[in-house]
Formats: sequence, structure tokens, C-alpha cells
Amino acid sequence: MLMTRRRPATVGEILVEEFMRPLGLTQGTLAAAMGVQRKHVNELCNDRRTVTAATALILARVFGNSPDFWLNVQRRSDLWEAMHSAGNVHASNAQGT
Repeated sequence: MLMTRRRPATVGEILVEEFMRPLGLTQGTLAAAMGVQRKHVNELCNDRRTVTAATALILARVFGNSPDFWLNVQRRSDLWEAMHSAGNVHASNAQGT
């Protein structure tokens, strides 16, 4: 996996910018389609909740894509955060990344 210095798009950014906004969905509408509380969707949109396997399955059903798509978006963000956290800055600088 090629890692760059640029932070990858988060689940919230992808969800809002690539799915909700183009489709004209509100958080309430998406929550109803997913069968979850609006708070769940709000936390996803604002990156205060991570995508679990169960949530990935629901999002895939609602948007007609794969659960792997959502899990991969989450994984990329998690890996980037781990590689750029305070504890790993020295290690990644030593590797030249």
C-alpha cells in the first residue's frame, strides 16, 4: 500500500461529499434508510464514529456498493493516523515516508 504525506479522505468526508450531498440526502433521511438513529449518522459524518463491519454492510446495502469499500476507507484513515501519530513520527521519518 502506497502511503503519502497527504491525509486520506475520511469516512465522513466520503459519505457527505460523494454520497449524501449529490443524492440530496439529509442525515435524518440516511438514518431512516439505514435503520439507525440520526445520532449514528451524525457521528459518522463528523468522524466521531468508525465504520464497523456491521455499519459497512448497512452502508453498502443503502448505496449499492460493497462493504469492502467502506472498510477500506476506514482502514486507510486508521493506518494513516497510526503512522503519523506522535509515537510513530520518528519511525516514519527514519524510513523516509
